[in-house]
Amino acid sequence: MSPEPVIDDLYKLRHSLAHVLAQAVLKLWPNTKITIGPPIDTGCYYDFLFETPVTDEEFKKIEKEMRSIINKGQTFESEILSIKDAVKFWKEKDQQFKVELIEDLAAKGETEVTNYKNLDAEGNETFVDLCKGGHVENLKEIPADGFKIMSLAGAYWRGDETRDQLTRIYVAAFPSKNELKAYLEMLEEAKRRDHRKLGVQLDLFTFSELVGPGLPLWTPKGTLLRNLLDGFVWELREARGYDRVTIPHITKKELYETSGHWQKFADQLFHITTREGHEFAMKPMNCPHHTQIYASKPRSYKDLPQRYAETTTCYRDEQTGELHGLSRVRAFSQDDAHVFCRMEQVKEEFLKIWDIVDTFYSTVGFKDLEVRLSLHDPDNFDKYLGTPELWKKAEGSIRELATDRGIEFVEDIGEAAFYGPKVDFITKDSIGREWQVATIQLDINMPESFDLTCINEKGDKERIVMIHAAIMGSIERFFSIYLEHVAGMFPLWLAPVQVGIVPVADVHEDYAKSVEAQLKEVGIRTEYYDSSESLGKRVRDGEKSKIPYLLVLGDKEKESEGVAVRNVKTKEQVEVPLKEFIEKTVEDNKERKLDSAIG
Repeated sequence: MSPEPVIDDLYKLRHSLAHVLAQAVLKLWPNTKITIGPPIDTGCYYDFLFETPVTDEEFKKIEKEMRSIINKGQTFESEILSIKDAVKFWKEKDQQFKVELIEDLAAKGETEVTNYKNLDAEGNETFVDLCKGGHVENLKEIPADGFKIMSLAGAYWRGDETRDQLTRIYVAAFPSKNELKAYLEMLEEAKRRDHRKLGVQLDLFTFSELVGPGLPLWTPKGTLLRNLLDGFVWELREARGYDRVTIPHITKKELYETSGHWQKFADQLFHITTREGHEFAMKPMNCPHHTQIYASKPRSYKDLPQRYAETTTCYRDEQTGELHGLSRVRAFSQDDAHVFCRMEQVKEEFLKIWDIVDTFYSTVGFKDLEVRLSLHDPDNFDKYLGTPELWKKAEGSIRELATDRGIEFVEDIGEAAFYGPKVDFITKDSIGREWQVATIQLDINMPESFDLTCINEKGDKERIVMIHAAIMGSIERFFSIYLEHVAGMFPLWLAPVQVGIVPVADVHEDYAKSVEAQLKEVGIRTEYYDSSESLGKRVRDGEKSKIPYLLVLGDKEKESEGVAVRNVKTKEQVEVPLKEFIEKTVEDNKERKLDSAIG
């Protein structure tokens, strides 16, 4: 459960606009059934049940009606009704979804609900909706040129695919025309950077109908890139005392029953029934398996911390309609790690992981990570394992270490994992979108469930705690974010091909082959563009492939034993001695520099 929204001016604007949208739709299609219409980060949406399908061709008509409503300067008036009167009111309007919402509130103990009416200048009611409130004083406060209907989507009532399929209308809404324009421009840029398009263009990954939706296939170039990123994470972990482990991809049902995952996520698991009738599942996460490595033998306090790391594929049965490129898949790899330690060791281990997070993200080009403490919702404690006392202790620990770290953070109630609180790291990409990336989680419940202990100084069994640490998390999801962040222009150390060799003509191929051999000898990844095509086309092909450096080699370069270096990112071309180019490229590659120094 997410925390209650902040009712600020932007929330009120977007919430009010949702009412305007519903009012416009009912004016145009009076027999439509209305459901809910909340504000969202970029505007609002409303879900409708139409008698006949509505298409995007109707957007302009709906927008025109919305602007007419806004310009009339309607106001809001609230009316509190008893449950009985509210049910009667909405039944008379033949709005069964509103009736169901009210009956659900009554089942939770509510005795009253609020309707909000829209009134025109003469005080006549023009529209009414079931609502908690949070509106502008007058609809003229909504800029008529600050919104745009963006798209339609299907949505099941209450998220239940057995219920009515509704039409969701999304609206972008901002306080001014310029802010809306900036948002729309960002969306256009996002389309140009779409990782699904770039993945094909750069030959990084593919999908196959025969393999199945949500099951990505990585090409040699994409696999190389993945391995470079994962290798960097492992390098940082190995320096801090982690050991690699390996686990199978399936498990008996009982493992997840003990961990609590079966009860929480059984419908998201791929189930396997063996020929003997045993029930197994494809692993959706790795932590329960890792507990069994720790539990495989008695542990002394002297053996702690135990730090296990593994990059392995997990599987979740996501709905087909929710799949999206690499960002939402059914098979995803995690750079997963788990630390088994004593409570007094938590701070040091958390800070080690935090150092890894900061180093990794600054190196790949994400600056100024924001920190969010994701805590449990005490009003919905049945969502979580453990006791309120354990949660209070765990949350106090991560709050203290975040404070000691000397960073600013926000607390997000209701966003904890079901087994423990976590530190989530938020970044912005190069076009301003926010993403949650790395996470560190303190788990006080799984060690209880699996009875994980160590023998302490007194010879007694002592309960340990567990830390979950994901740097990239899902490599597929991270890669989708990162590919769009850099628009496919990877830094030199990550580029699948670092240098393109472009001889001007066939008479320059011997020298070009010699240059290629010298680059390969020192580990520089190259691609050779022979002279069978025009020079201009080969240069364009290299630029389209977003290779950091293109070496154009002609008479001058051959005579001077130099190279004409075209920096694909800056479009600058400079001439340098071959030896200098090799030395500088090797150095930049080794140091994982973000920007290519030549050109």
